[in-house]
Amino acid sequence: MSKPTWNPGLRAVLNELPLDLPGVVEGKMFGFPAYYVHGKLFACLYGEGVGLKVPGEIANSLLTERHVVPFQPLGRPPMREWVQINRPQAEDYRQDAALFRASAEFVGTVVGTAGKKR
Repeated sequence: MSKPTWNPGLRAVLNELPLDLPGVVEGKMFGFPAYYVHGKLFACLYGEGVGLKVPGEIANSLLTERHVVPFQPLGRPPMREWVQINRPQAEDYRQDAALFRASAEFVGTVVGTAGKKR
């Protein structure tokens, strides 16, 4: 099995999208470029696409689109509330700027069971 890769051209485009949001920083997940908000992962480059955490109802809606699949990094089972967006060109991800913002806001404001932001 070959080692999964990620698209460097996509990283350049995404660095322009989510990093202008408060609390968002770039990091790594499974060795791949990733984006965190207040320490919580919300997006990760993987293969030819981007894994993105969104509320379940949005994930279900997105999965009806041809360019969206369940996010399964390293062959793992699909991650709950995660999708992978696979656009033909890196520049095409600019269309998803509002979705990246919604993802960062969702992850940054999710309340844990103790009533604290997690």
